[in-house]
Amino acid sequence: MVDATHTSFIANDRSYFSLIKKEIHRTATEAGMGATRINELDLIVAEMTSNLFKYSDDGEILMGVFANNGAPYIELISIDNGPGMVNPARMMVDGVSTSNTLGHGLGSMKRLSDVFELYSQIGWGTIAMSRVYHEPQPYKPKPAVTMRPIVVAKPGETTSGDGFVFKKTEKYFKIMLADGLGHGPEANKAINEAAAAFRVFPDYSPTETLRFIHTQIKKTRGAVINIMGYNIETKTWSSAGVGNIAARMFGPVSFRNHMSYNGIVGHNMPNTMNDQQYPADTYNQVMLCSDGIKTRIDFAKYPQINKFDLTVLAAAIYKDHARRSDDMSVVIAKAN
Repeated sequence: MVDATHTSFIANDRSYFSLIKKEIHRTATEAGMGATRINELDLIVAEMTSNLFKYSDDGEILMGVFANNGAPYIELISIDNGPGMVNPARMMVDGVSTSNTLGHGLGSMKRLSDVFELYSQIGWGTIAMSRVYHEPQPYKPKPAVTMRPIVVAKPGETTSGDGFVFKKTEKYFKIMLADGLGHGPEANKAINEAAAAFRVFPDYSPTETLRFIHTQIKKTRGAVINIMGYNIETKTWSSAGVGNIAARMFGPVSFRNHMSYNGIVGHNMPNTMNDQQYPADTYNQVMLCSDGIKTRIDFAKYPQINKFDLTVLAAAIYKDHARRSDDMSVVIAKAN
């Protein structure tokens, strides 16, 4: 089932910290994670909430559970608008602290995590990302495309009307971000039917995929959708969108916004549509956002962030641009 990739826990009140820890513990248990790893996850959550209590008044933790093609993991993202750090790398050294503590917190999180990244700016805040796998992972070469999504349901809703899904073959990767009209269960039903059609459509073309989905979701509320493909052989992105899913292509020195067609998939679509092509040597990364994210994004605001995992960039965009009045989605993909 396609739904939110992450659950949001507002961590601005110390009295809720034990509830956050219990909920993440329960989710990890239901996901099949072993006891030892869950205990380590508990410690990471405790350190995250402790840091949010000490240094921020408006912290948030995002938790995601990912099947990851048979190598499942749980991802925790701590986000705050606190004072930030001058030297984040130094703060992960044991014994270094800006408060009267032992200074072991960030170092402990790094040791307990399979992947740990810390991004911070003075006056902006901090993002700490921890990824804990069910089992230790052997080294694997990078795939042709790395994808990182953050999809969060509208506050108060139990299911998301936004959904992310991808398809991988030997020749291409294909990504879809869909936003069902409205929010809640009916919007979620629309994106799940769109995802089912996306998965079974055999061809590569984003435009033809949209046309097929259009015929399959006519009995739903409909959705706005962008489909982004990456041809591994030609190293070219192809994109087609209907409605207000924002798509931006960007590289080391340039960026370009992709223009979608007007309409609603499942209700009304243009008769004439074409795939738009973008060379990956110019635009090695792409970003898709639903309208739950404000799209006036200035990447210059995040210096050095391209050195970090793509999830950190997605979290930074979510931090600064989430509307909080709708389902919210950011998907970042990079050609390696």
